[in-house]
This record gives sequence, structure tokens and C-alpha cells, in this order.
Amino acid sequence: MPNAIAYAALLIWPLVMVVMFRKMAPERAFIWAILGGYMVLPELTEFNVPLIPAFDKTSIPNLTAVALCLIMLNLRPSLLPVGTLGKILMIALVISPVVSVFFNVETLQYGIQQLGRLTLIGDNATTIPAMRIYDSVAVVVRQIIMIVPFLLARHILASEQGLTELLRALVIAGLIYSAPILWEVRFSPQLHTNIYGFFQHDFSQMIRQGGYRPIVFMPHGLWLALFMVMAAISALHFAKQADPSDRLRASATVVFLFGITALTRSLGPLLILLVLAALVMFVKPRFQLRIAGLMALLALTYPILRGAGIIPTDRFVALVSQHSLERSLSLQFRFDNEDLLLERAAEKALFGWGGYGRSMIFDPDTGVMTSISDGQWIITIGQWGWLGYLALFGLLCLPLVALWWRCRQMPDGAIAPQAGVLALLLGASLVDLLPNATLVSLTWLIAGALLGHAELLHQRTQQARLQHWRTKPGRAGLMAVAQTRNPALRRSFL
Repeated sequence: MPNAIAYAALLIWPLVMVVMFRKMAPERAFIWAILGGYMVLPELTEFNVPLIPAFDKTSIPNLTAVALCLIMLNLRPSLLPVGTLGKILMIALVISPVVSVFFNVETLQYGIQQLGRLTLIGDNATTIPAMRIYDSVAVVVRQIIMIVPFLLARHILASEQGLTELLRALVIAGLIYSAPILWEVRFSPQLHTNIYGFFQHDFSQMIRQGGYRPIVFMPHGLWLALFMVMAAISALHFAKQADPSDRLRASATVVFLFGITALTRSLGPLLILLVLAALVMFVKPRFQLRIAGLMALLALTYPILRGAGIIPTDRFVALVSQHSLERSLSLQFRFDNEDLLLERAAEKALFGWGGYGRSMIFDPDTGVMTSISDGQWIITIGQWGWLGYLALFGLLCLPLVALWWRCRQMPDGAIAPQAGVLALLLGASLVDLLPNATLVSLTWLIAGALLGHAELLHQRTQQARLQHWRTKPGRAGLMAVAQTRNPALRRSFL
């Protein structure tokens, strides 16, 4: 059970955010409000209020950020993206739980057998209730709260300065987290227990390669490893862009953060780190955007590829077994569960099984759950079907596609290098959502910043085109200005 300090931390964080918004620039305050809450607030601790989603380390920073942006920044963000596709995906994300309710009105029972007049109830008998309208409303509210960083970042972090501020915050956050990581590597992952009174996961999973895998205040060691990958790659970007006088210090920061990332003892994130490092060092921003777009395409089409047997799972397991038999067995276990859960999801492919664990597999005789869902993709497609999956992953992939499309004809020097780096980080996060459920507020923060930057580039292109035609005399110039899709630009030039 969480102790009093855990609940006090949740209550105090909005006050900390008020101080941030008073003392810092808007971009920096907003980033640290979301990022700081993710770093320091307790896991699995919440205030439950009837009829509304629980207040926890995600909802409290997100809702407080909305209030402060409205009150202190006088910001009135649009709820829907500029493009038609973005609007469709946003609406689909919100309505998919509502639609799912109407296709899951039956109660599910496992471990309960009826033999004539005799009812046999197993020790692990499980009854899962039918979905209700209240459930859909609660999920819709939770979905909206989840994407708050995405909505706000589109406006606050869209500029090159905002993207740079986000990368700089990741570096600073990684350096701050290095101290507790080193402590847990030496003394075992106990900081969450010592401060908040309980351990947030399975302690046995924090032991790897004859040592401890740190977790600090995050959901799992894999989440921490991916976070440190982002910090290390951000530091590499600044080292590449640094002046000769600052390059030694920047390079030392890179080496230090790479070493800390290695101490997280997570093979997948370490491989991601090496691939991203090569792309940041030797590839231009335009090609980085292409690679990130391919990552998005892989994440979006993975269920189809997986179901069709195109993904070579056996080869992946064999490759991992050369490094570690234990990890190869773990990977094979994940793939086996995915096969079972895909068959289960196919029974209600379009709208899913809804919540309460209805998409999981139970033994019909004993009532014991026999499946485990690790990847965000299989969790989403099982709960909300293809509608919910395409809405969620489509919205996360949209910034990468939009940014590549806006930059495809721009000269290399005109593409912001920080946009390419953040696109790679988001693409890597999407790929990591296939084996893990590592979707957090930071992911939405990066996605919103990139989509806002793509929209900003589109607006600049329109302005330049209209300015060009404004100088053209006669009917052609007036027609070009009048036909622009942006009403504000049309009014400004006419």
C-alpha cells in the first residue's frame, strides 16, 4: 500500500507546476510539468473519485497543465489537428470505447460449470461483467486526459525553439536520473519502496546479468531504459551541433549517458540506442524523417504482418538465443501469447472486447487466466478492436508522416535537425510499443511537438506562396489568394 508520502506527492505536484509556470518560460514549464511528474511521482497510487477516472501520476499533471495553460498562459488550443486525417483519428480515438460497449453487453463466466441442477464452481472462478454506458464515458474521459500533452504540445512546442527545449530537457532529465540509477545498481532497486512504501512491480524482473536492473520511480526497468535512450540520443545531437569550444564537454556528457544506459541491462533499448546513434551521427535530417516514417509504417501494420505470418518470429528467437537462453524463452513466450490473443481478438475484430480484461484468455474449467499481454498493440486491438487500434497508433504515427510530407521538397539545410532527432525517438518508441506497453505522457509530448511543427511548416509554406502571388498583378494573384484553405491567411491578404 502507498504511504502518506506517496499521496502527498500527488497533492503537492500541482503547486510545483504553478511555481514552474511562474518562474520559467512557457515551453520549459510545460515540458517539466509533464516530464517531471513522470520522473518523480509514485506509480500505482491514485485518488479514486466516483464517476470520474482516478487521479494519478498521469492525470494530475495533465489536467493541471490544461488549467495553467488556460489561466496563466491564456492559451486556447484547438482540440483537433489541422488536417482531415488527424480530425478523423482523434474522433475515432474518443468514440471507439463508446462503440465497443454496444458489442459487449454479455457477462463472461469462467470456471463455473452447470451439470444439470448441479453447479460446479472452481477455486479461481471468474465472472467478468458486461460493459455499461458508464464504462464508455469513463474510458472516453481517460482517453482525452491521456492525449492532453499531445494537444498542448502542438501549440506550445511547435517551433524550432520548442523542439530544442524538449531535447535539452531530456538531457538534463537523464543527468538528474543518473544518480538514483547508480544508487539502485549498487544497492538494488529500492528507492520507490523506501520513499513511497511499496515496490511497483515484480522484483525478480529487476535482476539481470548477475546484477540489478534499476527502475527508480518508473513502471518497469524497460521504461527506464527507453527513457535513458532518449536522453543519450538527445545529448548526442547537441554534441554533434556543438561549437568546437563546447564539444569536449558535450562529448563527455554523451559518453556518460551512454554508460548509464548500458547499466539499465535491457537488451532491446540498447540495440535501439546503437541504431539511433548511427542515424544521428551519419544521416541527414531528411533521411532521418524517412527512417522514422518507416518505423511508423511498421508499427501501424504490425498486426497484419503478424497475423499473416510475415514477421519471422522463429528467427528472432533463434537470434536472441545466441545471446541469452533466458531471454529467448521469454521472447518465445511473448510470441506464443500474441498468437493466442490474436485469435481471441479476431472474434470481435472491429470493435474489440472492451475493458475489465474481457480480451484475455481464461481456462473455461478452472477460471485461471492463461494469457499475458505485453505489447501495447495487442492490448489495444484486444480491447477496442481495429477501430481503436488504428485511431491510437494512427494518431501517434501521424506526426511522422506529416513531417516527412512537409519536408520532402525542402532543402536539407532548411529542415531543423532537432525535428529529425525527435522523429527518430518517436519512431523508436512506436517500435518499442510492439513488445512492450511503454506508452506514457512523454511519448504523447514528443508526438504533439512534431505534429505542431509539421503544421507550422505547412502554415509557413502557405504564407510564402501567398506572399509570392500577392505580388502578382491581376486576376491570377487574387484567385490564388482567395483559394487558400486557411481562412486567417485569406483574410490577412485580402
